[in-house]
Amino acid sequence: MSTVVAVGTAWGQADSVIHTGQAVAIGHGEAYTFVRTGQGGEVSAIGVVLTADVLEGLPAAAPGGDPMFSYHLSMPEGGPRTVIDHVGVDWESVGHPPSQVYDVPHFDFHFYVVSRDAVGQVVFAGPEDSGSPDQQPPARLMPAGYVMPPGTAVPKMGAHAVNPSAPEFQQQPFDATFIYGYYNKELTFVEPMVSLAFLRSRSQFAAPVSRPEAYSRAGAYPSSYRVSYDDARRVYEITLEGLE
Repeated sequence: MSTVVAVGTAWGQADSVIHTGQAVAIGHGEAYTFVRTGQGGEVSAIGVVLTADVLEGLPAAAPGGDPMFSYHLSMPEGGPRTVIDHVGVDWESVGHPPSQVYDVPHFDFHFYVVSRDAVGQVVFAGPEDSGSPDQQPPARLMPAGYVMPPGTAVPKMGAHAVNPSAPEFQQQPFDATFIYGYYNKELTFVEPMVSLAFLRSRSQFAAPVSRPEAYSRAGAYPSSYRVSYDDARRVYEITLEGLE
């Protein structure tokens, strides 16, 4: 069943309704999307659930193979429509550039605001394309303090904008961070990234999200995000909140 509705559950807050998407196997566990609404139907959160066993049996690249493993999660069928079309979960088994920043095992959670077909048509001549004027979004679509440097363009994904004042760029360990993604000057995804070590610590984390002046597509976007572990249910949740 692709959609489950739960009312007033412990993880859903009082008088909330939880719509869940089809589960996908990752490691020894599974992942699925969820949308939380109030009794009036207003969307209060959008997120991804990882069962605890996801962190066991994660794949590793063969010698010379691609160290990134991608999984596609559909949004709940029958649930409320949101600005999020689908979610791509990427297990980065050895991390990715820049070195000494994101080169540790971690998960990328791409909450796409465009269709899977559109994502499949994202092409670049090379990773440096993200620094091209042809890709740089207008200032109103970029959160204050964020930059989209050369070297962050990834085919079938987008060009990544980062916040250079984030702790991981200040010689602090990378735990969790929030990234924006663009293609042809338009927003294509919002992306929490979380290290494997941070998930294993089962720490509770929440932070505000820097928002741009405007968005490429109408809808409610997050003003905060959360990474949490529910010991009773043995699940991790990566959640977009404060939607407005």
